[in-house]
Amino acid sequence: MGGSQTYPYGSTAAVRGHVLAALGVLKVATADQVRRLMCPGHKDNKVVRNAALDLARHGLTVSEGNARDGQKLWGLTPLGLDAAAEVLGRPAGEMGGTARGAARSGAPHAMAVNETVIAITRTAPEPTRPVRPPVPPAPPTAPVPAVSAGIGTAASWWTEVAHNLPTAARTRTGVRADAVLHAPEAGLPVLLVEVDRGTESDDVLAAKFEKYRRFFRLKGKDHRGHDVPLWRSLYPSTGREGHPPLVVVFAPGTRLGEQALKNRMDRVMDLAREHWSGSYKNTGSHNQAPDGYYDYSDAIPLLFTTLERLQTHGPHAGVWWRCGHGQWEALPDALANPQDLEAWHQRDEHRRRRDEQEGQQTPVTAVWGQRSAAVFTPTPVPPQISCMRCGQPVSASDVPLAPAEDGRHCPACRVDLAQQPPGLLKAFLQRRP
Repeated sequence: MGGSQTYPYGSTAAVRGHVLAALGVLKVATADQVRRLMCPGHKDNKVVRNAALDLARHGLTVSEGNARDGQKLWGLTPLGLDAAAEVLGRPAGEMGGTARGAARSGAPHAMAVNETVIAITRTAPEPTRPVRPPVPPAPPTAPVPAVSAGIGTAASWWTEVAHNLPTAARTRTGVRADAVLHAPEAGLPVLLVEVDRGTESDDVLAAKFEKYRRFFRLKGKDHRGHDVPLWRSLYPSTGREGHPPLVVVFAPGTRLGEQALKNRMDRVMDLAREHWSGSYKNTGSHNQAPDGYYDYSDAIPLLFTTLERLQTHGPHAGVWWRCGHGQWEALPDALANPQDLEAWHQRDEHRRRRDEQEGQQTPVTAVWGQRSAAVFTPTPVPPQISCMRCGQPVSASDVPLAPAEDGRHCPACRVDLAQQPPGLLKAFLQRRP
């Protein structure tokens, strides 16, 4: 495509906007990185290079060096930073600096941050040519692997974000996040990103977490005069207990082998234990089993991953290692706190309902059991003896002044027999002196 007098390299307004937006976020990047982040549907980097050259003619972009792989690095001028702010829809005061001089050393750290942003975002390609009438496709020889989705867009990112701390000397020191992601549409209001290339010692990397926590502990006043975390003035609520989540992306390249990288992750996790572990609160025993929860209100959800895992599997796969969980998980599971106060409330509510059900069933069952024993258990009854004359029970007591029981006659019969004259033998015996 031929150029014009204004844009001699023939770039389009859309691609020039892509270059401004990408460099406004990344500060310094190669044409290939801009293409993969903004317009991966283009088959090569030529359109991006032409757009960068056209912008350079208008004093918006500048190239001051090459990356270590030989690719030219592009950045923005102060005028280009203002133009990028308009493309991104951000105030100029939130754009940061222009990263002057970074390209002269090859910007290895910036390149790793860029690759992390690209691996998490995974911009889907868009059609760049007019749609033609459909042609019956040829039978595929092999299945084409689907590209996994990413999180957010280029406009969801901020890089080199400073978190300042007040000091007695009135100078402000703090920690600078390599990147910050805002993707509430993906359930991720804020995610702070540190990219580690293995050039710092374990202690230096772990010390950053203390600076983050000191910043997160700062308090400010809301419109009602209540104390609120100062970080809420920068980031939205995470919807979870504790400070904003922080992920360390290990990108050492060939500097560390697989085992050495694992050892580094273990050491950093152990050194930062007090910052991510939370504190255990014992709530007593239930059914002779101790119970409690972990208080994460002053803890940082600390996640680990590697650039290789992100590039291979994408951010929605189980590529996140939450310190304290002990396994690779998907991002929602890694950010969850399964042993926090909310989980304890759920367990306690379950126990309360269970106790109520047992309280309604067990005592009633016991009472009915007692009633059943009293009503339906037969009482031993002595055998009944019938009268030899009339067949009535000999033990009946409804006849007053009846003679003593003889074991053979009922009371009525005993009275009747007592009134009859004695027999001959009895009379003879009674007459004997």
